[in-house]
Amino acid sequence: MTTVFARIVKFSIAYPVTRGMASYAVIWPTGCLLQQLAFGDDKFDFARAARFGLFGAFYVAPTLNAWLTVARYLYPKNDLRSAIIKALLEQVTYSPCAMVSFYFGMSLLEGKTVEEAKKEVEKKFLPTYQVGVAVWPLLQVFNYTMIPEKNRIPFVSLCSLAWSSFLAYMNHCSVKKDNTLTIK
Repeated sequence: MTTVFARIVKFSIAYPVTRGMASYAVIWPTGCLLQQLAFGDDKFDFARAARFGLFGAFYVAPTLNAWLTVARYLYPKNDLRSAIIKALLEQVTYSPCAMVSFYFGMSLLEGKTVEEAKKEVEKKFLPTYQVGVAVWPLLQVFNYTMIPEKNRIPFVSLCSLAWSSFLAYMNHCSVKKDNTLTIK
């Protein structure tokens, strides 16, 4: 058994994106299930949670890994100034793309049409982005200054537990014409 574990550790060191993928494969569906529990759903929608796991593991983790690689290249220092720049840059580059991709991708995974996916993005992007701008820069400054590089994606994925619960809530909401949210 220790040989299998040693191989997994060796693989995750050789391919660091796999750590993030493994984290997101667990944390994103967990966030979805927590959201369902918090809103008193009668029974868990495991298919919905599985979609969150697939999207988190195979889209979010690799794109986040790519973003962190670019950010590390552009601003290699781990000082406060570089951390603030990276966090702000993330809010105007990675975050909007990630949120659009989330609503569009999840809609397609739910079996919606491309037109329906576009409407989801139009309705839910701005309210989600506004919350993200209030939360993620602070978390990322902490991440860039206090967390060792090899653990940044797992750290973000842990922070992502609350965020994925919020995204599950937003994904499950309907947005009325007056921009109020209601649970479907």
